Amino acid sequence: MSILINESTRLIVQGITGRDGSFHAQKMKEYGTNIVAGTSPGKGGTEILDIPVFNTVYEAVERTQANTSIIFVPARFAADAIMEAADAGVKLIICISEGVPTIDVIEAYRFVELKGAMLIGPNCPGLMSPEKSLVGILPGQIFKKGNIGVISRSGTLTYEVVYHLTANGMGQSSAVGMGGDPVVGLYFKELLEMLQNDPDTDAIVMIGEIGGNAEEQAAEYIKKYVTKPVVGFIAGQSAPPGKQMGHAGAIISSGSGTAAEKIAALEAAGVKVAKEPSEIPDLLKEKLN
Repeated sequence: MSILINESTRLIVQGITGRDGSFHAQKMKEYGTNIVAGTSPGKGGTEILDIPVFNTVYEAVERTQANTSIIFVPARFAADAIMEAADAGVKLIICISEGVPTIDVIEAYRFVELKGAMLIGPNCPGLMSPEKSLVGILPGQIFKKGNIGVISRSGTLTYEVVYHLTANGMGQSSAVGMGGDPVVGLYFKELLEMLQNDPDTDAIVMIGEIGGNAEEQAAEYIKKYVTKPVVGFIAGQSAPPGKQMGHAGAIISSGSGTAAEKIAALEAAGVKVAKEPSEIPDLLKEKLN
């Protein structure tokens, strides 16, 4: 089993005729993802990669019964694309676009919630259920089917941690890159709940970073509700206060959101926190044995 996506996922690629949309649509299709449609206003009725293109998400859903959408459109159109997908009845929306204004994301996320859908991103690498489905820009070749769930605020750290897991013979049940913006959709608590309830996930790797209090909230949730072993890593341990480090959400302000505070909260909840990503497989083995 896996969370959010699997072999039955029916995917729409919004912005499929653009450079990024077409490139990653091909990669996802090669991995085995069931892409049933693409959208590009004004190009309805055409095909790309043998995938039918529609003018609107509504038409694509009506014709193909798609249930998931991935968005590759410029930042200024991303919020509208998210809301268009939710309004058309898509239940899982993944927004890859980066640089989306926070106020736009707040509006779009609220609309997604009202429609009973789920959002991942924006500014995220997407998600993977190894050997089942890839919805995003993650490098499929480093993943291996297994029983470790991975959730992360950082795309590149997701890849590094998964590489180390696979190299140590530890496959993954699901991997989700949530995105590093100040406001995104599904976050640690929701994903921890999904992995806790997934019978094929035996342990969880949680990759956080400085800024905000999401990791502290996750630690409280883990303490109360998560019975599976959890290993963590916090990026930005040497970041100076007041400096944004890479992600828009990775900024320490007035002494809050520091790596030390996050590590302390996680360790108090029984989470082993690695000093380097390469330590994660050994910490997992300790927890699982």
